[in-house]
Amino acid sequence: MHFLSILWNPNETLFSLGPVQIKYYNLLWITSFALGWVIIKKIFSNEKKPIEQLDSLFLYTVIATMLGARLGHVFFYDWAYYQNHLIEILLPIRENPSGRLFGIITGYEFTGFAGLASHGAALGVIIGMYLYNRKYPDYKILWLLDRLVVPVSLGAFFVRLGNFFNSEINGKITEKAFVFATKFIRDSDDMPASRAMALTKERTASAAYNAIENNPKFASILESIPFRHPAQLYEGVCYIFVFIILSYFYWKTDKKDKAGFLFGLFLMLLWTIRFFVEFVKKSQGGFEESLGTLSTGQWLSIPFILIGAYFVFRPKKA
Repeated sequence: MHFLSILWNPNETLFSLGPVQIKYYNLLWITSFALGWVIIKKIFSNEKKPIEQLDSLFLYTVIATMLGARLGHVFFYDWAYYQNHLIEILLPIRENPSGRLFGIITGYEFTGFAGLASHGAALGVIIGMYLYNRKYPDYKILWLLDRLVVPVSLGAFFVRLGNFFNSEINGKITEKAFVFATKFIRDSDDMPASRAMALTKERTASAAYNAIENNPKFASILESIPFRHPAQLYEGVCYIFVFIILSYFYWKTDKKDKAGFLFGLFLMLLWTIRFFVEFVKKSQGGFEESLGTLSTGQWLSIPFILIGAYFVFRPKKA
């Protein structure tokens, strides 16, 4: 820790079980789903709904979220790569000429489920609730969405915290004197693992990054890495307030009885936050170069904000 600046260099892997790596990111995803289960169970109990049907709802939500998030990343941000690596779309692996998957399959490495897009997750959940409604028609889609957005908003915080541990989705370059300035030593653009290993002659990425941070011999390399905005934390902390606001409207007011209000408020708040944080976030690619002016994340956020405004401000049916 330095005055008005932070050196950030955590090992993204919490521990390993043979060839399988347990990463902070994956653990935080699991935490978000676990807390979501607790919150939605409390909501079901409050509304006298059968708890037995939560198992199906939870399964639909998890699959819809993960599948939507993955496909969202593939098609919104990185189709140029995945169109030639179709097998990697739904498997937690990535092509690596020197990799050896499970000690058997050469040419690939285990990466965990990285590369997930929140816009895709949102679409996935909406589609998932449509399919759930087909199986359980007593549960209206908007009723489900109005309640699911409460735990989802909290889960969004844990996802962004996971991004912070992974040193991914970092912000744009800022001055060292800025109060939240963070030097992401493992930034994939500023210091990719291959370059770190080449410069330090270390045999593993973690050893290379640790050498850059702690060995005076590599002080000039450390100095060359710029300070950036911790955009993931800006976004994640704001999502906590979205969770508090939605919880207040659900538990303390009758707004939950207006179909679509909480869902719409969630869309407005969350994607407005995302829209403004994008101004200090490093480009994530996608189609922004062809449209210009705004980032891919901002273009994708605008329709969600408008849809949310519709549900919030539309007159309540008699």
